[in-house]
Amino acid sequence: MTDVPGTPAPTGRFLRLPPEDRALSPHTGYTRAHWEAAADGLVDAAWRWATPGGALLDLPGRPSRSGVRSDGLEGYARTFLAAAFRVAGAGGADPHGFLGRYAEGLAAGTRAPGRADAESWPLILDHHVQGQPMVESASVALGLRLTRPWLWDRLDGAVQDRAEEWLRGALRHTPAPNNWYLFAVTVAGFLESVGRGDAETRRAVERGLRLLETWYRGDGWYADGDGRAFDHYNGWALHLYPMLHAHLADDKGMLDRYGPRLSEHLAGYSLLFGGDGAPIHFGRSLTYRFAAGAAVGLGALTGHTPLAPSVSRRLLSGALRYFVTRGGVGAEDGLLSLGWHGPHDATLQTYSGPGSPYWASKAFVALLAPADDPLWTATEEAAPVEGADRVVALPAPGLLIQTTGADGIARLHNHGSDHVRPHEGDTAAVHDVLYGRFAYSTSTGPAAPGNVPDNHLSVEVGGRASVRCRIRPLGAGGGDGWGWAASWHRPVFAAGPPMVPGLEVRSVTVVRGRYELRVHRAAGVPYGARIRQTGWATGPEGVPGPASELHGVYGWAERDEARAPQGTAYTRWAVIPRLTTEPVGEADATVVVAALAALSGATGAPEASGAVPLADVVSVVAADPGGEEIVVRWGEDGAVTRIAFAPLTVEHGRATDGAN
Repeated sequence: MTDVPGTPAPTGRFLRLPPEDRALSPHTGYTRAHWEAAADGLVDAAWRWATPGGALLDLPGRPSRSGVRSDGLEGYARTFLAAAFRVAGAGGADPHGFLGRYAEGLAAGTRAPGRADAESWPLILDHHVQGQPMVESASVALGLRLTRPWLWDRLDGAVQDRAEEWLRGALRHTPAPNNWYLFAVTVAGFLESVGRGDAETRRAVERGLRLLETWYRGDGWYADGDGRAFDHYNGWALHLYPMLHAHLADDKGMLDRYGPRLSEHLAGYSLLFGGDGAPIHFGRSLTYRFAAGAAVGLGALTGHTPLAPSVSRRLLSGALRYFVTRGGVGAEDGLLSLGWHGPHDATLQTYSGPGSPYWASKAFVALLAPADDPLWTATEEAAPVEGADRVVALPAPGLLIQTTGADGIARLHNHGSDHVRPHEGDTAAVHDVLYGRFAYSTSTGPAAPGNVPDNHLSVEVGGRASVRCRIRPLGAGGGDGWGWAASWHRPVFAAGPPMVPGLEVRSVTVVRGRYELRVHRAAGVPYGARIRQTGWATGPEGVPGPASELHGVYGWAERDEARAPQGTAYTRWAVIPRLTTEPVGEADATVVVAALAALSGATGAPEASGAVPLADVVSVVAADPGGEEIVVRWGEDGAVTRIAFAPLTVEHGRATDGAN
């Protein structure tokens, strides 16, 4: 699963990369020159679709729900961010004349905002009215701040005044109740940096940073708002905006506050990149692709990182190379498509438009580190996932990270992150496959809505299968070579009655090496109901890719394979192993089930490569008839794992006299 030395650098009509340097970068071949060329190629290709005045970049593709004018602004703003990092990182050198184009576009777009002509930018209004321009205002403001000596300071005063007035719309209107409040911080920070600060800008900064404090949960992770959404927005928004603001302002107090959080975040997050460079496929806005490396670059730039510069570059370049070599950038048009590798509708949200993928530009923050920085000059080292197998529990967000060095796969077991807003209840209407599954990885994606769900525990009542929406964490922990995380949820149903009164599921994942012990206790299960557990969604037999295994350890009656015809972001058509219980024979029953899952980077049956069959890995030692406790023994070393549900405790160690 790791990058293969000697693979030639891809070229295309617009994206032309220099030859790979396997001496300096033995894992990826990429150097700073590749990053500069990538930024140049992406920006240049996008500008072919600019309006005559350069205010809008009307990229081809499916419009977002905000409409094509907002999409055009998005194309301008997000590519401007890439150009700004590129030029600022080069000390103002602008070999392609990008800044002149963006200056002309700024003048044209702000001449009559809100007018329905060929150039005018939409007004910034409340998020529920016309909010998307507020998102783009942050990229415009940050681009202007980064390039101030070469762009802003050379603008006509009238253009500066018009730009300020348009940007202030972000300070005067209501953001979405999440990371959007940091857009106003970014806009206000720019205005203050050019001597245009006032009480309004101070309030915007204070308000955003005050909310950020309430969203910090620990372990280096912020919730994206008042709920429990923990995802890639931590890196490319919740850490990026305040830390970059503090860095550009040289605000030691802010750096001392936010820097250690960024460093702690990267200690765990750095394990969520596969040996092939892929970021973890989890959460929304995945079409931003290599923006997943933004926090890594920011940590290297500011010094707030536990990673050596050589490792930071390995992660950054690995992610960039992963998407460049797998169709993320069109070979003929040079554009970032709406999808993951290439176009992929199930990866998208309704707010995704043709310019959306260019938030990938945030990864170019790494270019602010000068050319002689160790980030660019140190010989590349292996990624964290390429070392020994690791298990890291993150109790604050309720996440469990599991990596295996042999195949370079990172897995994320989710027992704490959902996409349910605080005012929303347990209802299938808010179910999101990018959060609701129990596990995600760097080499598999969730099956699309409407297909059989992967990595899912469902209760089937009258033929209707439940989904998992709001996730209540119960804890996470572990020890040397093992870890666990637990949560509970109320199963909800899309058809028929939305809930079964009294029905709840408590779930525990215990991992060792490549193995995942998944234990569930369902209480209040109605008569005749069945329980199903699915494993990882992978490609059909004979297709190169990872292999998925699922073995029933306790409580199951049947095993089969389900098909997911819409596939995943990794395979056009997927197969999902599935376990099913017998129908429950009593009313209001308590049912405990246990399964062992494994995802291997080897193609074909893992047993063919000498792996131990799952049936021999773990066995049940004891199970309480009332469903309060289950004890299992691991075949490799005889270690015993004991899970009790009331109260929840997870213990693991050598066998005791009571476990025989």
